[in-house]
Amino acid sequence: MANPTAAMLVIGDEILSGRTRDANMHHLAGQLTARGIDLKEVRVVSDAPSAIVDAVRALAKAYDHVFTSGGIGPTHDDITADCMASAFGVAIDVRPDARAILAAHYDRRGTELNAARLRMARIPDGAELIENPVSAAPGFTLQNVHVMAGVPSVFQAMVESILPGLTGGDPLVSESVRVDLGEGDIAGPLADLAKALPDLSLGSYPFQTDGRHGAHVVIRGVSAEAVAKARAQLLEIFGEAAA
Repeated sequence: MANPTAAMLVIGDEILSGRTRDANMHHLAGQLTARGIDLKEVRVVSDAPSAIVDAVRALAKAYDHVFTSGGIGPTHDDITADCMASAFGVAIDVRPDARAILAAHYDRRGTELNAARLRMARIPDGAELIENPVSAAPGFTLQNVHVMAGVPSVFQAMVESILPGLTGGDPLVSESVRVDLGEGDIAGPLADLAKALPDLSLGSYPFQTDGRHGAHVVIRGVSAEAVAKARAQLLEIFGEAAA
């Protein structure tokens, strides 16, 4: 049985402008791989409602899970929650349980739960809250879309909150072989091996060190035995050039 599939939607003009470097994709990819959920696509969209709505509709239809990051804070440009409601055709408003979480959090800090902060309690109808142990403001899951914050520490905490409830498959196993030959020299034998091992993924990642060309060949699959066997085959094929 194939592993569940996933996509990630990164939302924010600050990512597209280069002002902010996204760290959430790297974290999510590692967590999903360990869980046996295959991350198949990542999209980055601007803070434009039509772009967010169109992307989430397409991804939610194509994959078992969609994970979003960004745009659920207290400012005017935090529009992700509204876009999710629009994408699925449901209403959105301040929800009592989300409000209670925020009220308790800001009361402990001696801070006012003003209108801006209350925006973070606006949750689409039918969504389930995602716990946020870092800054309290919850994310939410609407159908197969998991909506989370863009701040890396909060995003990671939310991922930790939801992963135990998701059904995964076989975790992906990977091994690598360093081959001190140019890609043009290894392409033929590597293609033949990949064709002979259709259940595995073989990727070539070139490098250049001190004027010498080489490549790291990475073997991925759900069977540790099959991956190890493929690595042994690569070592045999490329002989002294491989390690």
